[in-house]
Order: sequence, then C-alpha cells, then structure tokens
Amino acid sequence: LGKQWFVSPSDSLAIIAANAGCIPFFKGGLKGCARSMPTSGALDLVAKKKGLPYFEVPTGWKFFGNLMDSGTSYFPDKATYTPFICGEESFGTGSDHVREKDGMWAVLAWLQILAAKTAAKGSLVSVQEVAEAHWKEYGRNYYARYDYEGVDKPKAEEMVAAMASKSGTLVGTTVQGMKIATNDVFEYNDPVDGSVSKNQGIRFIFDDGSRIIFRLSGTGVAGATVRMYLEKYTPPSGDLALHAFDVVKPLADVAMELSGLPTYTGRDTPTVIT
Repeated sequence: LGKQWFVSPSDSLAIIAANAGCIPFFKGGLKGCARSMPTSGALDLVAKKKGLPYFEVPTGWKFFGNLMDSGTSYFPDKATYTPFICGEESFGTGSDHVREKDGMWAVLAWLQILAAKTAAKGSLVSVQEVAEAHWKEYGRNYYARYDYEGVDKPKAEEMVAAMASKSGTLVGTTVQGMKIATNDVFEYNDPVDGSVSKNQGIRFIFDDGSRIIFRLSGTGVAGATVRMYLEKYTPPSGDLALHAFDVVKPLADVAMELSGLPTYTGRDTPTVIT
C-alpha cells in the first residue's frame, strides 16, 4: 500500500524479485523463484529477464517447501534454488528463511527497496513510483479474481468436469475474438520429489498471453466457491495506468461463454471481486 495506491500480491512478488539486489538477505543473488498457478505471470517475466529458474506450482505452501529443500540434505542430488522467493495471489509472500508465508518479511522487503531507491535518488521514492517503474520495464499483468460463493457443489463440479473433458480440444479456436493457445487441466510434476499433483485447476491461455483460470474451493463442505482468475498482459509500450477491473472485464465475458457458469450455478455476478 502507498498513498492512495495499491500493489496487487502478484505484482508485489514480482517487484520484490526484480529488486532483490536492494535487500541484504539476497546479497548473494536469487537462485530461484516460484508462484502458485493462479497467481499472475508477472514473476515469470522477471525470472526470464534475469535468467532465474522459476516454477508454477499448485496452490499450497508445501510445493514451495520442496523447492526450498532441493539441494539440501533432504534432496542432495537436486539443484539448489535458495536464496528463494515465492508467493500466491491470496497475499502470501515468503522466502527460504521459513517454510510458510511471512507478511512481516514482505513488509520489511518493501521498506528496504524504498530505502535503497530513496538513497540512490536523493529524494523520497514512493510505492507508486516503484510499481510504475517496474511496469515500464516489464509491462503490466492486469489481474482480478471473481469469487462465486455458496454455489451448489454438484453443479459446480459438473461445470468443472465439462471444461476438463474438453482439455486440449479448443486449441486454435476463437472465442469473442480471442484465440486459445492452451486449454487444459493443470498438472504439476514436482522436480524435487517426483510426485505428481493432478486436477489442480482449469486453464485457458490465449495467444496474447491472457489467462482464464477456474478452481473450486471448499468442496469438502456444503456448497462450494468457484474462483475465476482473469489476467491480461499489457507490454511496456501499452497503457499501464488503467483500472485492472476494467481491463479484465472482457475476459470475464469470455469466461462465461467457455464455462457456462450462469447456466450451471444460476449466478450472473460474483459475490466478490479482488
């Protein structure tokens, strides 16, 4: 948070990684980074430019823990990825000092970045300036999550199963002017312990880099929450000052067509947008 300014968790993770050199904890340099699959690809752009190993993992901190343990006495024959940074779109950010998200660590990381940039400039640097400078270098991943809470669980599961049954069959087709490059059910092959995690969410990835993700949450109780993640990438040369919710709204219309969510759930609008 800055003065009338908000940095999304996905952007925050990417910005910390991009400015790791400002943080004493990373004085030897980052060796790896990771994000949960629903988290935006902003971190990937940083990792690619800096030549860092990066990973897209299922939701759940245990997957980050394995990567942190890689190359240690637990997995001595595997590559070492520490010092390491990781995070999720739901405000969890952390590093290899602890096997859990650490909000205070993230705050201190940001304060260190601001202090270093202020010292270099000779005048106060704001959160907004750091974020805008990042977008001018890497582009901006406009992002939002739509939650549909308390929907009928069997109907939600039927909707997800219907999308899963079309995995791989929609590649090359166009929906509302957007061409699908990938449609699949996300599966993670852990490079450290060799485990395979299947059915980790429905992905629609378009040829312009935009993404639509569907996941179910709370499927062990009465009712379920359908989480729909929307992401639209704009390069550094594009308009970087728009409101994220406005930018991804057309993607929501595409998502409704692809999923049939209103038909399955009876919902036309989300319970909450974040």
